[in-house]
Amino acid sequence: MTKFPQFLKKGDTVAIVCPAGKVSRDLSYAIHLFESWGLNVLKGKTLSAGFHQFAGNDKLRIEDFQTMLDNPTVKAIFAARGGYGTVRIIDRIDFSGFVKCPKWIIGFSDITVLHSHIQAQFGIPTIHGQMPQTVAGATKASLESLRKALFGKRLSYHYKSRYNTRSGFAKGVLVGGNLATLISIAGSVSEVDYRGKILFIEDVGEYMYCIDRMLRMLKRAGKLRDLNGLILGGFTDMKENKIPFGYTPEEIIFDLVKDYDFPVATNFPAGHLDNNKTLIFGKNILLSVSGQSVSLAY
Repeated sequence: MTKFPQFLKKGDTVAIVCPAGKVSRDLSYAIHLFESWGLNVLKGKTLSAGFHQFAGNDKLRIEDFQTMLDNPTVKAIFAARGGYGTVRIIDRIDFSGFVKCPKWIIGFSDITVLHSHIQAQFGIPTIHGQMPQTVAGATKASLESLRKALFGKRLSYHYKSRYNTRSGFAKGVLVGGNLATLISIAGSVSEVDYRGKILFIEDVGEYMYCIDRMLRMLKRAGKLRDLNGLILGGFTDMKENKIPFGYTPEEIIFDLVKDYDFPVATNFPAGHLDNNKTLIFGKNILLSVSGQSVSLAY
């Protein structure tokens, strides 16, 4: 039976740490927001640390995350930002206490390493949503979805996609995250079992041909074949070579899944977006796609 972290309540303590890149923006807006939700905020040592592009060296980032993971008063841990670096420390984190008493882990982008590792190893839900460094520029709707997820309020979405979709209905555990990060942990102990799951993917700043290459790797490795459903989030700030690749991420994916019959939702408002709506990975969802209309409910 899946263990669920306890939903937050006013008076709870949440921590902010940096398992990857160093903080490059003021986090006071996020801290004030969390405090307005009635939460106490504990700041990790990595918020003020720097070692090249990282929020301190590997040792400090491991110790900071481990301290918050083992602190019984901390009910949720926010990654302050993504960037790169979580994969450098994931194998040296002791999750034994976390498994006995789970707490919410929140973030996106490079934090996909944590999401995927925790799903693969322990099956404990985590939260894909805005991080303290992205809070100041986030939409109110995305922040409200984060509050709802943390405090156990009902989470559901309905929208009209701007792109083609593939109609259908699916039920399954939601997994995924940043596409490039998922590819970087493929074949490791942090890779989830894709079979029977609903996969969410997003990315930022990649060349179009790289998106094609990564998605073809998933196809050739059999990761797409047995999905129950597929959700494409934001593919933001995509790049082209001087000679354009010629295909959009949506066109690439539809070519790759044409032999399968699961529903495909596009343009989901999550990823490297101001309107990065919150998703709970490791939890069952209902996905309904009818024409351009997409619904997702927990």
